[in-house]
Amino acid sequence: MKHTISVLVEDESGVLSRISGLFARRGFNIESLAVGPAEQDGVSRITMVVPGDDQVIEQLTKQLYKLINILKVEDITDKPAVERELMLLKLNADSKNRSEIMQFVQIFRAKIVDVSEESVTIEVVGDPGKMVAIVQVLERFGIQEIARTGKVALTRESGVNTEYLKSLQTQVSQIA
Repeated sequence: MKHTISVLVEDESGVLSRISGLFARRGFNIESLAVGPAEQDGVSRITMVVPGDDQVIEQLTKQLYKLINILKVEDITDKPAVERELMLLKLNADSKNRSEIMQFVQIFRAKIVDVSEESVTIEVVGDPGKMVAIVQVLERFGIQEIARTGKVALTRESGVNTEYLKSLQTQVSQIA
């Protein structure tokens, strides 16, 4: 299972290096990594997606707390959260298929951010599932390049679990 780990760290040089060294020594893989300033000056938030079972993640959390400059480690996998990624996708696009690509861009609520005679670059923001879906739909046009951020996530203070609501909606539509 993939876990989303949110780590607050003091914004000091070498913190990310120590974290990645810990992962390397323990044989853990980081599938996604996003780092940026947090709400407090001098603090950064690191959001990681890490494969492993609950026991492995618990061990990893304990190891992270042993590092200096670590303020808080939280596994937010099973908590209601807002999760987003950003992807830039450059596609082959000529006058024949450009309008069809534009229709898909509208359906996925993406944006065209660059156009040339032979390509189009699209910006997509959304949850990881949306990223997979749009790539599957658009790959038939020929993907030239993909650049993708890691997942960023914050827990929902409202407590509303949209994944749970989506699963209920799917169940209702299957019954109907």
